[in-house]
Amino acid sequence: MTDTEGWFAGIDAGDAAAAAERVRDGTAERPDDWPARAVGTGAVADEDEYYDRLREATLSATAKAVDEAERADDQQLVHAVRAMDDCERTANELAERVAEWAGALFEDAGTGVDGALELAGRDPSGPAEQRVVSLAERVEGVVDERDALREYVERQAGVVAPNLAAMAGPVLAARLIALAGGLESLAKMPSGTVQVLGAEDALFAHLRGHASSPKHGVIYTHEYVRGTDPDHRGSASRALAGKLTIAARVDHYSGERKPELDAELDERIAAIRARGDGE
Repeated sequence: MTDTEGWFAGIDAGDAAAAAERVRDGTAERPDDWPARAVGTGAVADEDEYYDRLREATLSATAKAVDEAERADDQQLVHAVRAMDDCERTANELAERVAEWAGALFEDAGTGVDGALELAGRDPSGPAEQRVVSLAERVEGVVDERDALREYVERQAGVVAPNLAAMAGPVLAARLIALAGGLESLAKMPSGTVQVLGAEDALFAHLRGHASSPKHGVIYTHEYVRGTDPDHRGSASRALAGKLTIAARVDHYSGERKPELDAELDERIAAIRARGDGE
């Protein structure tokens, strides 16, 4: 779109895709009475037709933008890590059922996922045992899928966010991206928000006056937080969140690998642990 043409000038009335492209990419230096201009140039018969075409083009442009966003590499990573966690949760829940049932049928039945995996290889001797073994095989299948998803996440995280994956580890990087809703959203977050991602319940309880402010969320799983003395985990969490935020921004806006970010974090954590006065 230009200052002299308007949205639909030179576009066939039935070409919704071309109209949507104008809506997505068109610009003008200043506002104008575009409906009247469209009627005057013969692009549409009247203003009602203009708004009908604008609505159709806008919906088409939005649908295309949503489709592109959903197919983006970071969204595939989000789906994968969420599916991996779903498989983990499902396997544990099914394994509990297997253990409870198998305990009534097998004297040496184990517990947990490992117990279910042991049962999956047995030869059942009756209808009840057959059902338990079959259920244990389902646990085995879910565990296999979980492991396959983890392998995908570990490969893909380094492609989508090389600095974040190197600094946080691929699985934690994927979880942060998932919690934020995407790499772009994560890159736009302040470090204080990144620090408590995954601790929303505790944060809301704090805001209601029912609990202290959380020092960390899912980043607690990082060794630099978990492995730091409890008295200084707040400082470690802030340092880690700050560097993760920078890493996410570099990944989103340039994608260039910057090993110096890792070194800066290593030095900061070493200083916190050595001095013991980070708080």
